[in-house]
Amino acid sequence: MSLTGSGILRTALRRNAGAMTWGTVLMGMYQAAETAFPIALGLIVEHTLRERSLASLGWSIAALAVIITTVSLSWRFGMRILQKANTTEAHRWRVRVAACGLQPVARDVDLKSGEVLTIATEDADQTADIIEVVPLLVSSLVAVLITAVALGTASVWLGLLVIVGTIAILSILSVISQRIGAGTREQQARVARAGAKVADLITGLRPLHGFGGNHAAFLSYRKVSTEAKSQAITVAKVNGAYAGAALALNAVLATAVTLTAGWLAFDGRISIGQLVMGVGLAQFIMEPLKLFSEMPKYVMVARASAERMALVLAAPAVMTPGTRRPSAGGDLEVDDVRYGSLRGLKFHVSAGEFVAIAAYRPRAAADLVSLLAVHVPPGAYEGVVRVGGHETRDLSIEAVREHLLVNPYDAEIFAGTLRTNIDPAGTGRLVAEAVEASMLTDVIALHHEGIDHGVRDRGANLSGGQRQRLSLARALAADADILVLHDPTTAVDAVTEQLIARNVARLRRDRTTIVITSSPAFLDAADRVLVLDDGVITAESTHRDLLTTDEDYRSAVAR
Repeated sequence: MSLTGSGILRTALRRNAGAMTWGTVLMGMYQAAETAFPIALGLIVEHTLRERSLASLGWSIAALAVIITTVSLSWRFGMRILQKANTTEAHRWRVRVAACGLQPVARDVDLKSGEVLTIATEDADQTADIIEVVPLLVSSLVAVLITAVALGTASVWLGLLVIVGTIAILSILSVISQRIGAGTREQQARVARAGAKVADLITGLRPLHGFGGNHAAFLSYRKVSTEAKSQAITVAKVNGAYAGAALALNAVLATAVTLTAGWLAFDGRISIGQLVMGVGLAQFIMEPLKLFSEMPKYVMVARASAERMALVLAAPAVMTPGTRRPSAGGDLEVDDVRYGSLRGLKFHVSAGEFVAIAAYRPRAAADLVSLLAVHVPPGAYEGVVRVGGHETRDLSIEAVREHLLVNPYDAEIFAGTLRTNIDPAGTGRLVAEAVEASMLTDVIALHHEGIDHGVRDRGANLSGGQRQRLSLARALAADADILVLHDPTTAVDAVTEQLIARNVARLRRDRTTIVITSSPAFLDAADRVLVLDDGVITAESTHRDLLTTDEDYRSAVAR
């Protein structure tokens, strides 16, 4: 598949060819039946005036009933087929864009998470609209052609008027639709940037309040949002001009057909029945012409959205993962790594060990967490990180995720329940044990729903300590071969922290566990402590030995 806007649209059309064929047939029947209604009325008038027969009138009424039934059923089932295909196709593109955005190392594209979210939702939906646009375009064309042929049987001039008028309308509107496409692309980009800005603000709201930067951040968002609003108004003006021009041109054509039919009837060149048919078709043709004339706009919007999706889908991955899997055991090795504040970091954690890393500088801890979480491509740092005896660059992403879990200190809490946050997949074996180890039992006991108590987005109805314990319970329930915890209890009181540290050590016995922390409780519970200072390991022993022998360590971790 060509990962361009046009290529994405071609793929969507090819993948839904069957549904579009049936949809086109049914919508064509709908438009044909709609067109047949004024034609039938004209014929009824013609035959009634000529024959004055009740039998002919009865057959005419039966024919109208058949036409009305065809209109109803063909529209119902045709739109059902097309909308199902549209929704399914939008889902496919949303999943594909989201899969790119969820890669452990972001793709090499200058888009923030908020922009990727917009592309995965609005742009995916608008791209999939092409599946409905094409059948509706064809069915509208069927209606216009039937109208032209029917009027042409009455008078060649009427048929030519419809054909020439339709071509003129589409030519004029295609010029306006070009502006709509360009404006829509810019509008979607600005809305996406505003979404990214507000996502960043929400994530950093507490730190911003901490140093008084919330007002400046708000002004920054207001500027971006104002730009998006201005562009939306510009696009709305163009859309309004397009809709107004389409309506006016369609009305002009319908009026021209009506007046021409009236003049021909007055001149005796067409019959009264043909006049009724002509006037009826002139009124009816407004709808398919309106639909027909709007198609260029929808095509341009779909193409603009597809091109934005191509920005993500066609972007080269910063990291190309390997295909190997870690060996059984769960050992972790960081060998002479230089990245950010890390200056030749070296350490090895054997399978089944519980190791605590006391990082004197938060920046060093954050850099180490990013490396272990595979958020940094191998080319961005020197040295080697090995998991299960293999370099991470040689391992598949799926294998790394199954083998190694890094739980950050600011792990997200999702809207749902306590249970769905702890065990999102519903397959965890250690949910009860994880709840007890993280001391989340008191939170569950507070609510009559228990573990099924509702949780708002980002854990808005939980305290900081409760959110932290919920995140820790989720990490423990995953039961990964290697678990890395970064400051898991900074918002928890000292007594609870002591209990959690002992519980984690007990639950993770014989499982590789690394805790990056300055918590005395976790440092004391660990088999050994590594001191990370100035980007390297400067000391290694048990917590109690370091307290008695290392004054810097004692000053850094004693509370």
